[in-house]
Amino acid sequence: MAVIELKDISRKYQIGTEVIHALRSVTLSIEKGEYVALMGPSGSGKSTLMNILGCLDTPSGGEYILNNNLVSTMKDNELAEIRNHEIGFVFQTFNLIPRSTALDNVALPLVYAGFSRTNRNERATKVLTEVGLGDRVTHKPNELSGGQRQRVAIARALVNNPSIILADEPTGNLDSKTSEEIMSLFEVIHQRGNTIIVVTHEEDIAQHAHRIVRLKDGLVESDLVNTNIRKAVVA
Repeated sequence: MAVIELKDISRKYQIGTEVIHALRSVTLSIEKGEYVALMGPSGSGKSTLMNILGCLDTPSGGEYILNNNLVSTMKDNELAEIRNHEIGFVFQTFNLIPRSTALDNVALPLVYAGFSRTNRNERATKVLTEVGLGDRVTHKPNELSGGQRQRVAIARALVNNPSIILADEPTGNLDSKTSEEIMSLFEVIHQRGNTIIVVTHEEDIAQHAHRIVRLKDGLVESDLVNTNIRKAVVA
């Protein structure tokens, strides 16, 4: 069953008198439980596509159907609702609140979802334990390593049980050993049944995915099953 259906998606921006065609005509289907990498050089349209997939931006043309919801024509408040319930975001820069503990950072999406404090803390503690940080719940971001901060960000992405985990350059600020640990964690999350979309310009990170979609000049250049999946090796 397709969790994402894109049909002839285009996105153009007006900058002064110039029209920039970031996406020209992208048609893409992603099944529930797939692990997909979106790749492409700077200017290929991958960031624009990620923003549309994450309901952070709306297309200029075409249809985007997410879990049978036509989201390409939704208003901002409707998109916010979809983001809160359907998509977990992981960013290169972690995007954690500096003065809040790991527990409070992870529990934040549950505040917007209307959970009680007791239920929020219980769920956030469970997810932090699942990503290997059960002993770090009271630590603030500046008391954690880069890899631990990214684990907190991944726990926050998972806390609402979203349909999709959307990761934007999730290892971009990490050293190679820590990157391997984070990719190993994504493999575990995928094995549990989550749909994962990783946006990256790094070939070795993309090779962890089961399918690689390459973009160029706002178009899908190739969309291939990865027959040589690279498993993360953590020393």
